[in-house]
Amino acid sequence: MYPISYYHQWYDPMYFNWNRHYYNWNNNYSNNNENFYYRNRELKDYGPNPFVININRATQQNNTYRTALWTGTHLQVTLMSLNVGEDIGLEMHSNLDQFLRIEQGQGIVQMGKSKNSLNFKRNVYDDSAIVIPAGTWHNLTNTGNIPLKLYSIYAPPNHPFGTVHPKKTDALAEEEEYGHSN
Repeated sequence: MYPISYYHQWYDPMYFNWNRHYYNWNNNYSNNNENFYYRNRELKDYGPNPFVININRATQQNNTYRTALWTGTHLQVTLMSLNVGEDIGLEMHSNLDQFLRIEQGQGIVQMGKSKNSLNFKRNVYDDSAIVIPAGTWHNLTNTGNIPLKLYSIYAPPNHPFGTVHPKKTDALAEEEEYGHSN
């Protein structure tokens, strides 16, 4: 009945079937700075300010064992990179929950109620999500042939604001010095 649908005119006041992306037309609802969030950014702690980042790109950009990306009052986001054959180290956080997401690589996660009984074992890959309840012993080992890249969310925070551990040995030294867990 009508040559141009009403909904399409309302959404994009352009001609029907005209590819706005091909002609580089930008509607009034988008922001020209959107690409800013998808470029490589300096990997540092941006908390506790509001923050938006392409977490997949930031995780793959990270080459340190651990870098705190955002630390707030109630949670913390860290980026991690495990070299081939490296593991996080068997640990347990008694007062916090932890979420891990694999963005590159593969590994094996082990969990259990005691350090001698890690009866939960799963292979994990790119896009795997791992939820670790408080009080659970756990370890993640890179079993692939490329670095295992992941991000971790702690609730509440587990590391001091601005934490950067270039290597696992740096994390272990800080744990020994300050007495908080890996």
